Amino acid sequence: MPRRGTNQETTAGKIRIEYYRSFIAAPKTHKTIVRSLGLRKLNQVVERPDTDSMRGAVAKVPHLLRIIEPRKGTKLSK
Repeated sequence: MPRRGTNQETTAGKIRIEYYRSFIAAPKTHKTIVRSLGLRKLNQVVERPDTDSMRGAVAKVPHLLRIIEPRKGTKLSK
């Protein structure tokens, strides 16, 4: 049976995550985290669901990733 989306995922907003520092000299686990978020190129920005797990993944590598907060009155694309 297909999985149903949880309420948290459907009602939560989106966050934009930017990959702004190279992981060349970083441990393998840090590289894995960056890749698992769908980031491949430096200065790339991706939109992900605003969940605790996404924010936790970014918090593990704050020296490589940053969360771009939208300005007030600005809508993120769907």
